[in-house]
Amino acid sequence: MKRILILFIAIFLSTAGFAQEKKQAVNLYNPQANARADIDAAVAKAKKAGKHVFLQVGGNWCGWCIAFHKLVEETPELKTYLNSNYETVLVNYSQENKNAAVLASLGYPGRFGFPVFVILDGNGKAIHIQNSAYLEEGKGHSVKKVMDFLKGWTVAAIKPENNAY
Repeated sequence: MKRILILFIAIFLSTAGFAQEKKQAVNLYNPQANARADIDAAVAKAKKAGKHVFLQVGGNWCGWCIAFHKLVEETPELKTYLNSNYETVLVNYSQENKNAAVLASLGYPGRFGFPVFVILDGNGKAIHIQNSAYLEEGKGHSVKKVMDFLKGWTVAAIKPENNAY
């Protein structure tokens, strides 16, 4: 009986030790960032480079936001395509900073949940808001659906001469 009691205590203590380990905080989004200035800088770069701007709106509190960012970082095809065709800005939405004025100017993209993606043209005009749920498959975002979305909103993709009907 003593051995069983000692075994249970040992198991309890080792489990409690694991439970005490803190998860490392994720800091992709910066609540102190000046979202308007970051967006304006990205628009200027995009205009010079002949690209669009890809805004990923979310927060460090958002598991889906972190998962999407991780998917892009760990999928060379997505990362390369995104970097080649877009200037990217992570726009924070959190209790610390809701960026209400910026999000209002973008057409309230948060109405679709988080993360939400906004495509801006080289003049800073929002040309598309994407509900990220439509890019999911199974228990995460689909590489194919994300790639198709990105391909559909490049500068070249929306030129009339590239779209024969």
